[in-house]
Amino acid sequence: MRQHRHLPVRTALATILAGTLLLSGCGSSGDQPGASGQTVTLRVLAAASLTETFTALGQRFEADNPGTTVQLSFGPSSGLAEQVTSGAPADVFAAASPGTMQTVVDAGEAEDPQDFATNEAEIAVPADNPGDVDSLDDLARESVKVAVCDPEVPCGVLAVDVLDSAGLDVTPVTEEEDVKAVLTKVTLGEVDAGLVYVTDVQAAGDAVAGVAVPEEDAATTTYPIAALERSENAEQARAFVDLVRSEVGREALEDAGFGLP
Repeated sequence: MRQHRHLPVRTALATILAGTLLLSGCGSSGDQPGASGQTVTLRVLAAASLTETFTALGQRFEADNPGTTVQLSFGPSSGLAEQVTSGAPADVFAAASPGTMQTVVDAGEAEDPQDFATNEAEIAVPADNPGDVDSLDDLARESVKVAVCDPEVPCGVLAVDVLDSAGLDVTPVTEEEDVKAVLTKVTLGEVDAGLVYVTDVQAAGDAVAGVAVPEEDAATTTYPIAALERSENAEQARAFVDLVRSEVGREALEDAGFGLP
């Protein structure tokens, strides 16, 4: 049995939040957002798997930049890319695959995206593991209800890669729009297993258990980020990208279970 659990909160994210509280508590009234009469709303679109880490980094950015509000929108990378190319107002885009980012670059909406993290597939099962899923092969059992992401989104691409590599014929009972939706199906006990990312299993804490994908069938995706060309807050957008790629950002990402390119 290769099942394991992860802690729900890790040191780097807690450190970022603590630093945010310290910064906001020490500023004078003149340093608070809106004190100068000038405010900025920085719109960041990010893959759903970045929810916990980017929420913490967004709070850190706000504390470091009084007057700036970071408005985070999480979802499937392909859907977010479609929003960008359709002209939705946004300043920063962080995708869960280079291919998704390339559609934004090809549309002239971004230049020179930077890779900042990697992620791997992992099987999530409910904490009590009612389906007795102890290995990747168990997903092919007819009695096991499996959830995956829609094959059009990066986590769905990874699921297809993993199952194809293992030569498994798996018919999922549901294909969700993003990885957090798959994880929700698992935590609610609506399925016996879901193919998600390592970071999602870790973020869920005791609500799920993780079953490792064998090394020979492992699949990895890379996350690029870019300030968008039509951003009305170009300076702040570049600064947010810099924070994500800084030592603080890298520590938070690594602590959340992401790999670093």
